[in-house]
Amino acid sequence: MSVGSGAGESQAQNGGRSFAGNLAFGAGLLIVLATMTLGGYAGVGLALGLADDSFLSSAVPDDGRNAVVVGGIGGGGIVGLMLPLILFAAVRGTEEKPRLGPGEALLKMLGAVGVGVYLLVVSLVAAQLGWILPKNLTTLLSVFVVGFSWMPLALIPWERLGLGGMAGLIDVSRDRGGSDKQNGSDKSE
Repeated sequence: MSVGSGAGESQAQNGGRSFAGNLAFGAGLLIVLATMTLGGYAGVGLALGLADDSFLSSAVPDDGRNAVVVGGIGGGGIVGLMLPLILFAAVRGTEEKPRLGPGEALLKMLGAVGVGVYLLVVSLVAAQLGWILPKNLTTLLSVFVVGFSWMPLALIPWERLGLGGMAGLIDVSRDRGGSDKQNGSDKSE
């Protein structure tokens, strides 16, 4: 054992974060949580406005009103979560993952808003159960309908449509070197 490998060794030398990095991460996390929460509240306000004061008010039964609120929470929360992540990716980049350009960031923002609108439309469809089911059962079913409605979107091959960049926001650690280097062989030999 060397003399410097004790408990007093700096975490920065071991690849850990510095105090400033931890502080920046905490501030970013608070910003994302705050925008997600505020987005959820804004989504509820929008959904209640659609259910009560718009041309859709006659299409939403009284027992289906909570289903629209569930969709507003989901849609607003998704938009509130994704917008700061997209903005962070537009101003910060690394060698492996360069920052987003303005066009790509705008496309991803529109995609996040599109998913929010999709959840709101799904909740309006789930609200139609209020014509035949009681309020509590309609609310319970709408949580499952809105919560699992993203699954068909996940099955679409977005890469073939030229829209494969949305998955790159939350980058999962992957080996980009290829499988030949993992097996110990090198193609240059």
